[in-house]
Amino acid sequence: MLRAGDLVVLAGPLGAGKTVLVQGIAAGLGVTGAVTSPTFVIARVHPGGRVPLVHVDAYRLGGVVEVEDLDLDADVEGSVTVVEWGVGLVEGLASTHLLVEIERPPETGRGPDPDHADAGGTRVVSMVGSDGDWPARLLSLRAGEAEDPSGRTDR
Repeated sequence: MLRAGDLVVLAGPLGAGKTVLVQGIAAGLGVTGAVTSPTFVIARVHPGGRVPLVHVDAYRLGGVVEVEDLDLDADVEGSVTVVEWGVGLVEGLASTHLLVEIERPPETGRGPDPDHADAGGTRVVSMVGSDGDWPARLLSLRAGEAEDPSGRTDR
């Protein structure tokens, strides 16, 4: 249901699955090629698909001024822009945005690093749209009425 001009802001702790969600969004848009975390390059543009995907990792950004220096607003209108760690930094890039919060399962103490959550487990995802048509789009998604580009109805 994403389209050109959409801004999606992802929130969640390390290991919650933000980049994995972006990979799913890329697949849904028909973007080809690898989609990896842009932590050190800050932003990547993935052309192709039905609309380009701009994937941003704002974790290392110090504030709104650094976001403005990236000139992301030039790409927002013609692409789907997804920003990890962008809460409080990027909402001004578009008149509306979708906030997606991902909660990971509680730590299990298993694995090589007990300070990080188990990589598996069920995630709890909440989505809140700000103004525009986000409330209606989220209702249609919840009702199973969101259509993919082929015209099928997802359930």
